[in-house]
Amino acid sequence: MTQELTTLMETPSQTGGPYVHIGCIPSFTGITSIYPVDLGVSPIEDGAAGEIVTITGEVIDGTGWALRDAMLESWQADAAGLYPGQPGADPKVNGFCRFAADKETGKFTLRTVKPGRTPMRYGGTQAPHISVWIVARGINIGLSTRIYFEDEDNDSDPLLARIEQRQRVSTLIARKTGDGQYTFNIVLQGDGETVFLDL
Repeated sequence: MTQELTTLMETPSQTGGPYVHIGCIPSFTGITSIYPVDLGVSPIEDGAAGEIVTITGEVIDGTGWALRDAMLESWQADAAGLYPGQPGADPKVNGFCRFAADKETGKFTLRTVKPGRTPMRYGGTQAPHISVWIVARGINIGLSTRIYFEDEDNDSDPLLARIEQRQRVSTLIARKTGDGQYTFNIVLQGDGETVFLDL
């Protein structure tokens, strides 16, 4: 028999607060005695096939300040566009990383392999991209977005094609700043607000 829930009220949302790092990235807070290494410290191992790239940026709030307590997670395919567990996937690419903005500058850094085009279930491919999830103070529900690359062919990507306000597509594109170097800022609100995804 199913209990009627007529007397219970929904618990209010709360922001991640200062504790998200303690539970998810203990070494970030100076706690190094629990685990030998934090979960998701790198999406790749030495010897991963493909171009190694470094993406740097900031998570910027509505006042223009870089958040110094933001935590990010990323998921991606390997250089051939295959995800871990798929036949032929690079065993040196686990595709998952958990990282934080710098406590002093607010800058984050993601060192990884540049992903390849990923095949879709019913034909076609998605442009090379990295999925990103962001939590920090003031964010009640984690925000999802993607990082695409300006030096790739993004014109046929089905997700980018669905963005009706075409000028906002640029908020998902990492800019190349050097050999294997990209910059990508995540703007939470206001001018240049990043496109966030309901995935």
